Amino acid sequence: MPTTVTVEELSSFTNQKQSIKFTDYDCLGFDLDNTICRYKIGSMVKLEYETIAKFLVDKRGYPSDHLMQPIENNLDFMLKGLILDVENGNILHIAPDGHIVHGSHGTKELTKEDLVRCYGPECRWKVTDEFSRDPLHTWNGPYSEQMRTLLDYFDMPAGLIFARVVDTLDEKNGGPMKSYSIWPDLLDAMQEMFDKQHFQLNKGGYFNEIKANPDNYIHKCSDELINWFKTLRTHKKLLFLITGSNVDFASHTATNSMGPNWKELFDIIICFAKKPGFFIGNRPFIGVNGFEETGPVSEADLERGGIYTYGNWNGLYEFLKKHSKHENPKVVYVGDNLVQDVYTPAVHANCDTVAVCEELEAEGAFGHDPVHVDQEFLVSSTWGSYFLHKDERRYTIWRDIINKHSKACIPSLEYVAAKPLNQEYSPIHLLNE
Repeated sequence: MPTTVTVEELSSFTNQKQSIKFTDYDCLGFDLDNTICRYKIGSMVKLEYETIAKFLVDKRGYPSDHLMQPIENNLDFMLKGLILDVENGNILHIAPDGHIVHGSHGTKELTKEDLVRCYGPECRWKVTDEFSRDPLHTWNGPYSEQMRTLLDYFDMPAGLIFARVVDTLDEKNGGPMKSYSIWPDLLDAMQEMFDKQHFQLNKGGYFNEIKANPDNYIHKCSDELINWFKTLRTHKKLLFLITGSNVDFASHTATNSMGPNWKELFDIIICFAKKPGFFIGNRPFIGVNGFEETGPVSEADLERGGIYTYGNWNGLYEFLKKHSKHENPKVVYVGDNLVQDVYTPAVHANCDTVAVCEELEAEGAFGHDPVHVDQEFLVSSTWGSYFLHKDERRYTIWRDIINKHSKACIPSLEYVAAKPLNQEYSPIHLLNE
């Protein structure tokens, strides 16, 4: 059984910020993947791992001895929120100020002395320092070529892939190499897997498998959750969906999670939104006919019940003002990706956020049974808690982002749907400060 932060530690709260109720908001927005549409994480992570590994072996010529080993051999190595130091072959866990509290080289754990040799006596790296100051500074540009943050369950398996390739190269070299050039190939593998053209073209193993066997990968939303959305609508709330998925894949996952009438739950739907850029950029909205994009749509012409791609927050906010009949509508956005869905809208848009974090349920918090159905994929004794590094007694950067930039943190929307509509939710504080 992986070691975790105890329920008592996770459930020690203070009320530093005011609690919220979803009914306090005029407009409520939601991410789709890993928020409304909950995946069967174990099956999804295994599919992603196998798809990436096959690409690297078949198309980039990497040896198969480590890569094609069963993922179950190293499940404990995986954790959401790890950071890849792609040049040095290291995987890192960091504190809120960027301080490196834990690391590995390949799958080999780095001691404190090893970390000092790699990153100096203070265990700091300018790239993670910059990330801690503003995660968006490392999203594109030169810093993005030096690090990759594994922010959600779509890229979490890349950490194990990366580590196993480092192990392979070190064995071939007779010891650690001076530098590694794995990342461009790994990025190509991930881009190939998620290429939006592949869904309709039936190319690649990833989309084909999810299309053929959706029940293996997608949880059905409960009747309680569907009714929760409907009840919010009856209370004159505007509901909107912003997803990074292309309209065809989004329709597939939404239909298999929410049912065939899922579009009726929302006043406007934005697909392929290219978050976090959606919240800070000015891309035009593109109309959609079926699964085909038609052309630019002016913000003034956005229609209630419409589906669009790309777009921008300022334009959507004007739509919300118009249809809520509030000059300054109170808006909340709910999502799982702490950079795309929480930090960016909280800092750069006039929008509150709620973080969805299944690790709360897996590790044990808010009175939940700590045995999540996919706990073995979510909890790691190698890395420790997603929220707290126990040896260093330091919060992780993820706990810090949740606390500073979200109004509340929930394990799932199903958790919310099981509560009264006007339930109050408070921000998390994992330890008394």
